[in-house]
Amino acid sequence: MGTRKFLWDVAKKYFTVGLITFTISDYASVIHVRGASMTPTFNPETNTTFGSLTDDMVLVEKFCLTNYKFSRGDVVVFSSPSNYKEKHIKRIIGLPGDWIGEAPYSYDAIKVPEGHCWVEGDNPAFSLDSRAYGPVPLGLVRGRVTHIVWPPQRIGDVNRIFPQDRLSPN
Repeated sequence: MGTRKFLWDVAKKYFTVGLITFTISDYASVIHVRGASMTPTFNPETNTTFGSLTDDMVLVEKFCLTNYKFSRGDVVVFSSPSNYKEKHIKRIIGLPGDWIGEAPYSYDAIKVPEGHCWVEGDNPAFSLDSRAYGPVPLGLVRGRVTHIVWPPQRIGDVNRIFPQDRLSPN
């Protein structure tokens, strides 16, 4: 009888933890940031030997998805336009209707279509972003990055930074 009660107690605890985790994952999640495309915001000390130990982990909130409430400068997680299984983390540079200069101080500009956003990495030399694949549909955005939660010495808010030289006047 003791074994049966023990198994029932363990099953209840795992079910409760699973239910809570499933519920929380609808509103927020923690993901691993890999690569150097968002340096220095994430992974400022990229090291291939100990990468998984020193890479940043971030909190992604999903409340912004209800009405696509994004602002220029937000860091977002989205599914790759070319492979939906891949997730990318980039900064929103332009929203629907904005004109984006193709390069800083360039006279060429692209208008972001309705239902899309323009995203770029903070480290342009190592970033595959809208400059390569164009505007990203807002439907591919999976959440907004709000905090760094790992490593402990980097815990804190993720700042909204907006490069003024990229947005062209309407």
